Amino acid sequence: MSSSEISRPGVNREVISVSDLNRSARRLLEGEFPMVYVEGEISNFAKPSSGHWYFTLKDDKSQLRCAMFRNRNQRIRFVPKNGVQIIARGKISLYEGRGEFQLIAEHMEEAGDGALRRAYEKLKADLLAEGLFSEARQKPLPAMPRHVGIITSPSGAAVQDVLNIMRRRFPAISISILPVQVQGDISATQIADALEFANGYQENPFDIILLTRGGGSLEDLWSFNTEIVARAVHASKIPVVSAVGHESDVSISDFVADLRAPTPSAAAELITPDVNEWLARVNRLGGAINDRMATVLAGHYSDLGHIARRLRHPGHRLQDLHQRLDDLESRLRNNLRYKLGTVNLDEMYARMVTAMERTLERSQSKFQLHLQKLNTLNPLSTLERGYAIVSTPEGHIIKQADEVSPGNLVKARLAEGQITAEVRSIAEKEET
Repeated sequence: MSSSEISRPGVNREVISVSDLNRSARRLLEGEFPMVYVEGEISNFAKPSSGHWYFTLKDDKSQLRCAMFRNRNQRIRFVPKNGVQIIARGKISLYEGRGEFQLIAEHMEEAGDGALRRAYEKLKADLLAEGLFSEARQKPLPAMPRHVGIITSPSGAAVQDVLNIMRRRFPAISISILPVQVQGDISATQIADALEFANGYQENPFDIILLTRGGGSLEDLWSFNTEIVARAVHASKIPVVSAVGHESDVSISDFVADLRAPTPSAAAELITPDVNEWLARVNRLGGAINDRMATVLAGHYSDLGHIARRLRHPGHRLQDLHQRLDDLESRLRNNLRYKLGTVNLDEMYARMVTAMERTLERSQSKFQLHLQKLNTLNPLSTLERGYAIVSTPEGHIIKQADEVSPGNLVKARLAEGQITAEVRSIAEKEET
């Protein structure tokens, strides 16, 4: 519109303010470009006391003003510098105060990381489709491993933390370091070879393999995001624990492993049992066993008492039989005197005595059988042979020499009475 048209009377026109125009332009831009990824080189980087970042992204032809507010830039793990090539994710907007077109960045990463991130996502999707991340194929970890192989750099700080924790929690565990480079061109191949070696090692087989390293950038951790390492972890017959970087770092090896630990220190806690917890558990089980044995023995003693009370002394039975025999003899003599005067009473008496002796022998055999069963149940019979039941002063039965120490007092129950003794020495069990 020319100046003459603006000044011409009667022309119908709509006039808006600069603020309204900038506001409308801002809404249009934000609606058209809700989220974009922009790659460029940082220049004019500034970080005022507010904590916000202001910088320019440029390429060989154009430049774009950018702002990244404090609540967003606190999550960035590298320090932006002029001349660094980055990929920024954000929303296109317009700063109304100056009418400046700008990008409000929500995230940024170094341009090299962007390429790695895309490769990471592609490999992750491919392996997921193959089923390498399936929980159904994950192997359980042994509750008490005897030998753990750690694939890592022997000079890294992470491995020292792991060793200290594992030895503190379970001093008896055997640990072998399988040294590899954890970053660099040959790192992935070394890690895969170490996994293959660990699976073939038969002299002292591994129960668990720990794959670990400390934190770093995506590029530093890249060996653990390679296909060769992922497939080596998947092929392992031994359970593999992956603990790579910090808790926020998730590598491809984490998805394929049988267990992912957020940090190397956490992996050491998950792999090794706490010896103090196990000792407490053993003591609880030992106490429960002793209580159960005491209950069972008390029941046997009670049964023994019932059986003893029910058994009659064989002499009483013999007395009854003799008395009955005398009675029968008397009745027989009286009857025979009147009815069978010609029968030889001496012969009849001998036959009766023989029959009664056989009856008595059978009764004695039954009695001896019951007596043998009774002696079998009677723990005192063992004591009669010179054995003793040894216990602590509190009454806990001692079954192994390593349950006491020299100087301890013990009680020994004998067939007749009990004694209290002091342990002078302990001898290991002799091989038979």
